[in-house]
Amino acid sequence: MLKIAILTGSTRPGRVNGQVAKWVLEEARKRGDAEYTLVDIKDANLPLLDEDLPSGYGRYNQPHTKAWAEVIRPFDGYVMVTPEYNRSTSAALKNALDYLYAEWNNKAVGFVGYGSAMGVRAVQHLRHIVGELQMADVREAVQLSLFTDFTDNGSVFRPDSMHLESLDTMLNQVNAWAGALKTLRGQAQ
Repeated sequence: MLKIAILTGSTRPGRVNGQVAKWVLEEARKRGDAEYTLVDIKDANLPLLDEDLPSGYGRYNQPHTKAWAEVIRPFDGYVMVTPEYNRSTSAALKNALDYLYAEWNNKAVGFVGYGSAMGVRAVQHLRHIVGELQMADVREAVQLSLFTDFTDNGSVFRPDSMHLESLDTMLNQVNAWAGALKTLRGQAQ
């Protein structure tokens, strides 16, 4: 069975990111087509990138980097839940991505974005980043609005049911690509 991580994209105090990620996880698990796991980047407790060498060398010195690699390595694909901060993704998510390289390679990724512009610009930036990490990003993305999918001044996530269709389509695409790329990774070993 495919292993897909739902990856949080914020470490901010009072973040709503966890609410969105849990919604994705709950809906994904109803499908029964993959093993879905929530991976909270906050738990990794990663400082601002502090490795001596670029991640492409694959020589990690810091214990937190090695631990992060062990968390990420087993998955076949990812769904990144990203806020939009200043027309981009969060620094915390970018930092978590930058720590590793081979662990991301030849794996599928989909996106759930949210913000005043529905996270569209954050997702666009992530598409460039994951391309450099040799990930296959899928076309469909879930786009949530701070104005219609959140209440109580943006502190409570209440998604409109119309998002279930795009979530389902995105997960179908992630799983299809994850399965195909798993075969590719198996041949490379």
